[in-house]
Amino acid sequence: MSHTPVDAVPPVVAEAPDKGLKPDAIGLGRIVALGLAAVAPAYSLAVTLGYVVRAVGVHTPAAFLLGFVPILFTAFAFRDLNRAMPDCGGVFVWISRALGPVAGWFFGGWVPQIATFIATAALAQVATVYLLATFGLEAVAENPVATVSLAVALIGISALIAVRGIQLAAWVQYALIALQIVAIGGFCFGAFSAMAAGTAPSTGEPVSLSWFNPFAVDDPSGLVAGVILCLFIYWGWDALISVNEETTERSRTPGRAVVISTVILLVLYCAASVAALGFGGVELITSDAAIDDVLSVLGPLATGDVFGRVITLAIGLSALAALFTVAVSTPRGWLSMATYRALPAAITRVHPVRRTPNAATWWWAGISAATIVLLTLLSTDFIGLAILAIGLLVAAYYAATAIAAVVYFAPEFRRDPRQLVVAGILPALGALLMVVAFVVSAIDMASPEYVGEAILGVGTVFWIGVGALVVGVVVTLALRPAFPEFFGRRTIPVGTVRDHDFTIADPADVPLPATATAEPHHREER
Repeated sequence: MSHTPVDAVPPVVAEAPDKGLKPDAIGLGRIVALGLAAVAPAYSLAVTLGYVVRAVGVHTPAAFLLGFVPILFTAFAFRDLNRAMPDCGGVFVWISRALGPVAGWFFGGWVPQIATFIATAALAQVATVYLLATFGLEAVAENPVATVSLAVALIGISALIAVRGIQLAAWVQYALIALQIVAIGGFCFGAFSAMAAGTAPSTGEPVSLSWFNPFAVDDPSGLVAGVILCLFIYWGWDALISVNEETTERSRTPGRAVVISTVILLVLYCAASVAALGFGGVELITSDAAIDDVLSVLGPLATGDVFGRVITLAIGLSALAALFTVAVSTPRGWLSMATYRALPAAITRVHPVRRTPNAATWWWAGISAATIVLLTLLSTDFIGLAILAIGLLVAAYYAATAIAAVVYFAPEFRRDPRQLVVAGILPALGALLMVVAFVVSAIDMASPEYVGEAILGVGTVFWIGVGALVVGVVVTLALRPAFPEFFGRRTIPVGTVRDHDFTIADPADVPLPATATAEPHHREER
């Protein structure tokens, strides 16, 4: 019996239709930068570290390690599915192929897009506030009209960079992620140097290897809460899949980048958490002054005022870098959905020279701007509450993707036991852990004491998260008559890797119904 290597997937590759994007435009380094930028590590660490420390204390590094496990197992699913079906639609195409069009549109379309729009509003707002603070304009940052106006401007700038070409966007991300790594690394160096010199605050903790031991945690419920918080801090790396049709070796490079980017995040987060605990200690990190933004408080103490401003700038640019990545990734996901007749045909317009999805990018900018204005008008606190609900959405579509990998590769498990482990058991464990995280998070959020906000005795964050999922189910079912080719499985047929004659149907070959426009999907702007 012949065997494939442990990290290999079966050789059958589903050929996606040409969408007009520029092939072989970026390599492994730049796609890793895009993945890291989507996570916004400096911002995510700054606003999440304090709450993880409050949940598990000095065992925060253990929480980061445990939170990394389901992320890594899910990353294996992303890697293998991308090798078999490289498509800028990513989870939408994979879930549609393995679990059917309804699951594909809901878990691969609606859920990640709603999470992304909430995150976009928060990222634009955060980038605005931090950039204003960097230049001493805190008074302007307290004016809602000014901050929303500047946030909308940043969304427009992000769209403009995105439509100018994937290579320009990738180079911008290189610079922004480099600054974040310098800022986090500088903080770690300053903190460890202060500890070595004995100049750290008296609240600092003596560093111990036991911090990495989850079995040393006295409060298991606190550890669970910390791990769930870590889902948000790792989320976003999958955005790099959206540029897989524009990378060198598109069936391999994005999958490798997925694993590389998640490992880099683990190293950054563990190093920064050890530095913060050893330098400032649990008491200072969880104080009212620091818990919402640990790096901005501890950074100047560890590195001085000058580099402290660099850290503040890096946090703002971290959010901006993530915003740029969303401007690149979301329109490509829509381009794929429209190509497979799951969204209106107009979205498939691609610039003939720059080879970017212009129509989808400007639609993204318009909807994102409207979202941040609407959410701000609804409540000044609503964006913050919505961000807390993102964990439910992330857990849902990550679990669905891992399940899709297990279903798709199932016929190969008997042929190769090693494939059973890599493409079956590990993704299945990842899905299980994501489901557990979803259930525990939902129960937590349903409590009226959760962040002190409740409607009808149920936590507001629960209503936002579960409400978004319920609305998504209704919308998905309601759209079935509008997109009969896709929901009729004529553009993405459902099957497994054993269907060797499988080729994702080119929607141009699918006849339009009599009620539809006679004009075909546009591949170029006219």
